[in-house]
Amino acid sequence: MQRTRRILIIGGAVAMLAAGAGSAVAVGGGNGDKGDDGERQASGPGAERARGAALAVTGDGTANSVARDTENGATWEVEVTREDGKTVDVRLDERYGLVVVESDSEDR
Repeated sequence: MQRTRRILIIGGAVAMLAAGAGSAVAVGGGNGDKGDDGERQASGPGAERARGAALAVTGDGTANSVARDTENGATWEVEVTREDGKTVDVRLDERYGLVVVESDSEDR
């Protein structure tokens, strides 16, 4: 009886540790890179789709970073440096539609 109880407790502890490690990987996502503003960068198919949608909105430039966002009702924030050197934040909804484009420069 004691041995069975000890095995169950140890097994439960191991399962909890394994679940915690899996959660850490799922929450961290990607490679842990952070953008200029310290936000964790998104990766994967959704982030790539957001990158493409943002470049379609701006018409030119380079998508520097992609992050999950909630500002202005957005789901995605993509930082784009346009060909003229100005940087903008393109915020997209859950369907990758435009929410707002905001200047990312200090002199707004």
